[in-house]
Amino acid sequence: MLGGEGAHGMLALSPRAVQRLETFTQPRPLPKIFQMTKNAKLIGGIFQGETINTPSMLCVEDALDSLKWAESIGGLPALIARSKANLDSIEAWVAKSSWAAFLAEDKAARSSTSICLKIKDPAFTALSIDDQNTHVKSIVSSLEKERVAYDIGAYRDAPVGLRIWGGATVETSDIQALLPWLDWAYSQVRASFVETGEPIPATT
Repeated sequence: MLGGEGAHGMLALSPRAVQRLETFTQPRPLPKIFQMTKNAKLIGGIFQGETINTPSMLCVEDALDSLKWAESIGGLPALIARSKANLDSIEAWVAKSSWAAFLAEDKAARSSTSICLKIKDPAFTALSIDDQNTHVKSIVSSLEKERVAYDIGAYRDAPVGLRIWGGATVETSDIQALLPWLDWAYSQVRASFVETGEPIPATT
């Protein structure tokens, strides 16, 4: 839940994947960053701390700084508590909301980091999927224009809705400050639809 610099990830290979890598001959040259074998053998050093390509030292320093901060506030229990407090704030708000609901209806399956919301307002759910998308894009763009929140639209292949990062690096006070803005943005979009009969165009 700490996050890090983009473009750096993790590799996990099954024994069958390793066997395929060591027996399959590529029909064309591969860029170095994609080469995981040498002389028909897995490059094991990749999984022992060696890097395929030169990583940004900012990424390494970011990880070290994050770990020092996490330790200073109480370690894993404190990180979990901070993330849970963020989810608790949103749960209390959703319980009173006339339009927002959790995408994960089962509380036991709900994430406290990537907190996904859907819109339950019947006036919204009666719209076509295209119009629903237009509504949500307008909400997202309105919040970005006001410099309140960025990139909070649902994942591209997920149901229409909003996605709020609630990891431990997010202050609960910031989550609480965001929630009235969500109500404002939705009310603006809904009012436009009700008055004009057409969804408000998303601004870009």
